[in-house]
Amino acid sequence: MKRRNFSPNTVKSYLNGLKHFVLWLDAPIETVTYRKIGVYMDGLLGKRLKPKTVNCYLNSVCQFYHYLCEEGIPLVNPVKKPNIMKLPRGLPKHLKEEQIEILFKNLKGCRDQAMFMLMLRCGLRVEEVAHLSLSDIDLKRRMLLIQDGKGAKDRIVYISNDALHALLDYLRVRLVNKVKKVFLVEKGPLTGQPISIRGI
Repeated sequence: MKRRNFSPNTVKSYLNGLKHFVLWLDAPIETVTYRKIGVYMDGLLGKRLKPKTVNCYLNSVCQFYHYLCEEGIPLVNPVKKPNIMKLPRGLPKHLKEEQIEILFKNLKGCRDQAMFMLMLRCGLRVEEVAHLSLSDIDLKRRMLLIQDGKGAKDRIVYISNDALHALLDYLRVRLVNKVKKVFLVEKGPLTGQPISIRGI
């Protein structure tokens, strides 16, 4: 079997986590169950450890049991996915003004300019841009109706000046057809069809 090489810090962290578990454990390792791991995790959380730290301890235990199984010891790994805690996501990082300028200089065509301007200035998500219909646009009141947005809720979005200009530039050259979606495929066999989320 091929062995992976780990850094000294990784090995040290693994051994510390495993030592902590073994010292806590009051039963043979072969009798540990999924519920026992839950009790262990509750104890870690009771010490006000951060979710990332708790996951490190659980990962050490999980890898230990995985190793025993690979060595032919008939054990069931008691650490399962529900034990692993979800970590909070950090806030998205905003682009600097010079990065925005570079981005828009590299966007070709009115359609792409309009799509990304709506995302940048109006806070639309990719799927909301893809699902935007002509009937959702109120140019006189400078508003967009976003249907089935985040949380399956509708909301009104106001269009900034630069986003409005970009959108108008695109609508002037947009293919005239019966398709109700705003943004369409411009090349290939699907020309004139609504652009997909993947396409954006």
